Amino acid sequence: MVKLGLADLRQPVSAADLADTRAFYATRAGGVGPRSATELAAVRAARAVDPQAPTRARSEIIEVDGHRIPIRILLPDSGHPTGIHLHLHGGGFYMDSAARHDAQNARRADALDAVVIGVDYRLAPESPWPAAPDDCAAVASWLIETGTERFGTTALTLGGMSAGATLAMTTLLRLRDAGVVSEVDGVVLEAGSYDLSAHTPSGATIADEYFIEAYVGHVTDRTVADISPIFGDLRGLPPVLVVIGEEDVVLADNLAMLTRLTAAGNDVDLRLYPAAPHGFTMHDTPIGRRAVDDVDTWLRARLAR
Repeated sequence: MVKLGLADLRQPVSAADLADTRAFYATRAGGVGPRSATELAAVRAARAVDPQAPTRARSEIIEVDGHRIPIRILLPDSGHPTGIHLHLHGGGFYMDSAARHDAQNARRADALDAVVIGVDYRLAPESPWPAAPDDCAAVASWLIETGTERFGTTALTLGGMSAGATLAMTTLLRLRDAGVVSEVDGVVLEAGSYDLSAHTPSGATIADEYFIEAYVGHVTDRTVADISPIFGDLRGLPPVLVVIGEEDVVLADNLAMLTRLTAAGNDVDLRLYPAAPHGFTMHDTPIGRRAVDDVDTWLRARLAR
């Protein structure tokens, strides 16, 4: 008999770590995304990164099929990466930037002894779908073609959180359809939204969010896989790690994606963490730090294959 209750799926944590994590969130108000263009402009201004701030990242603009895409390159301290990790930032498809993740990506570069590439994909509503997945898939294809020449390695993983996880899935499907997904050694999906059409119960929980209107408000059928990958043909993908918090608003969406990926015959791992809301791997809590370490361990194993 197989048990499928959440208690059977969640990662074991100590009572002390659970208590410390719950105490952190007890004093922290839950986040709410911008609900209009005016609010979005204000949030963007507040979250903008000082271009003069010290960072290890090197900015570069690559050109793929005549389109210029800004990226940020974080090399490991060793200077000799043994792999490449493509990081797709979150932010509801309409805010944030690769630069906001420089510190996180520098830490991961050292932990993996890999070069980490962040993508400044175009944001909605100025550049709605398919601009973001176009940019992300283009950078992934560029890395597959030039990884050895640029960084001395062909080992490649990718991942993202929230909107970044959605874009990681759409990137995988595009690479699979182009016949090159075998060049990807693994993907980490952290708390993505995989149904933007409101056709599933999990998708309906976020149907009124402004980010959906900003990103795909112009699209009549939002069940296309490049928007809502839960509806796609998910066969033939590389190993996947699904990371989700038990208190995340998109928990059901992630469990649904996990089920569909597994049913399609893929190698899928789940890390479900208690006392963890949306974005918890960005928070300095015992459970957040544990999840980050678990992701590093999983990625190292994939890059070493």
